[in-house]
Amino acid sequence: MDLSKIFEKRHEAAKYSVKEIEYIIKTFGKRDPGSEGERKACEYMAKVLRDDCGCDRVTIESFKLHPKSFYGWLYFTITLALLAILAMVWAPIFSIIFVIAGLVIGFLQFGLYKKFIDGFFPEKTGTNVTAIKHPTGEVKRRILFCGHPDATWEWPVNYHFGGIAFDIHILSALLGAIYYMILAIISVAQGRVFGTLDFSTPIGKAYLVGLIFVPLLIGLYKMVDFNLVVDGANDNLSGCYIGIALLKMLQDEGIEFENTEIGVLLTGCEEAGLRGAKAWAEAHKEEFSDVETIIYAFDTIRESKYLMANYRNLNATVKSDAEVADLFMEGAKAAGVPCSKGMVPPFGGATDDAAFTQAGFRAAGITGLNHKIERYYHTRLDSYDNMHEGAIADCLAATIKTLELYDNKNNE
Repeated sequence: MDLSKIFEKRHEAAKYSVKEIEYIIKTFGKRDPGSEGERKACEYMAKVLRDDCGCDRVTIESFKLHPKSFYGWLYFTITLALLAILAMVWAPIFSIIFVIAGLVIGFLQFGLYKKFIDGFFPEKTGTNVTAIKHPTGEVKRRILFCGHPDATWEWPVNYHFGGIAFDIHILSALLGAIYYMILAIISVAQGRVFGTLDFSTPIGKAYLVGLIFVPLLIGLYKMVDFNLVVDGANDNLSGCYIGIALLKMLQDEGIEFENTEIGVLLTGCEEAGLRGAKAWAEAHKEEFSDVETIIYAFDTIRESKYLMANYRNLNATVKSDAEVADLFMEGAKAAGVPCSKGMVPPFGGATDDAAFTQAGFRAAGITGLNHKIERYYHTRLDSYDNMHEGAIADCLAATIKTLELYDNKNNE
């Protein structure tokens, strides 16, 4: 399939996308995971996919989740760390237990995105959208473009001081918890399993010095401001509109594929731990296993110089499909768009393709942001007036060529 007609219109499509994103932000309110705003935005984009993009089937589905549990590990982990500091005075063995328990909770809930403490938080209903455009002939292959429609709660430290301060705060607090665990281990090794700490000893003096970590630990309770939901223009309405704009261009030009089925997924509640993508993968695994199916998850398409195919995801713990990522790299090269190979690093979070990959789908994540946190990331600065049309146009160009290559290679 020759897609040169829509390739030439990628800049118009980028303008359309930014205009649509502004409309959604101004019209449907805040879109935190499981909110009415998320649902209304999904319903609107589903209508666009049905009426303007020529999709043959558009389905809106709901799923249950506990949104605030994703950051809720902070309350458990930090409370346990503070209890560990207190316990060190009378029972260092409990200090060790408390710190280890806190780190395990944090690792499972935030490091691996497990539903470890979800039941402790209120339940809400999230929204997913599946839109499919059938080919004219038999379906022999399928390509799906995914974005998440929800927006996150603000990270105050990043907004006020920037990403370096944000990273230093988290790492310093983590260091503080480990510092006291080491002191507790030394104390137990020296024979004080229980008993009052003597502050005149080297361990006692080290304990007092380490109290400088306490304010940093307490400060982590406010790492996330649940009272302020950001607009999420870049993260991640930009990702949603890569697929939507592509399908609209195909529809406007009357382009239809013979054997390649194309779809758009809008998987909600990504900011609550990929919950929408997990729910979608569980619900549709059998349905989409009939033919080869690949998925591209787009997230935060803001800066062309950081356009990246991610070969590892979920804090670098999940290996994406290398062939799917390679195909996007090839598409970017054909489009004349710089694109680098990379990964979502440790402490970098995840994109929805991690959930698809874990469920057995062939998927890769495409990002357009600096993985070293920028000040707009997860703050009120992420609005429609802080977007880059050029970045969206470049990502669209690479995606168009990727689709072209995928269809042509399979038809050879």
